[in-house]
Amino acid sequence: MTISPKRLKELENLPENAIDTSDIPELDANFWEKAKLVKPITKKAISLRVDSDVLDWFKSQGKGYQSMMNTVLRSYFEHEVNTTKE
Repeated sequence: MTISPKRLKELENLPENAIDTSDIPELDANFWEKAKLVKPITKKAISLRVDSDVLDWFKSQGKGYQSMMNTVLRSYFEHEVNTTKE
C-alpha cells in the first residue's frame, strides 16, 4: 500500500487526540510472555546471471520483481532445508 505525499503530510499534521486507537488491544503481561524477538534478515546486493526469458517474465510482473525473485529463492531454500532435516 502506498500513501501519497499529500496524504502523508496530512497524517503527520494530525493532532494526537484526533487519532482513534480504540481498536488496538492493550499489550498486557500475557502478550509480553509470548513475545519473541525477530531480527530482520539483511539483504546483500549481488550480481547474478539469469536466463533472459526468466528475467523478462519477472520484470513483466511489475514493480517489486526483484523481491519476488527473492521470495521464489527463499521458498526453494526453505523447502530444501526442511527436506534435509527429515
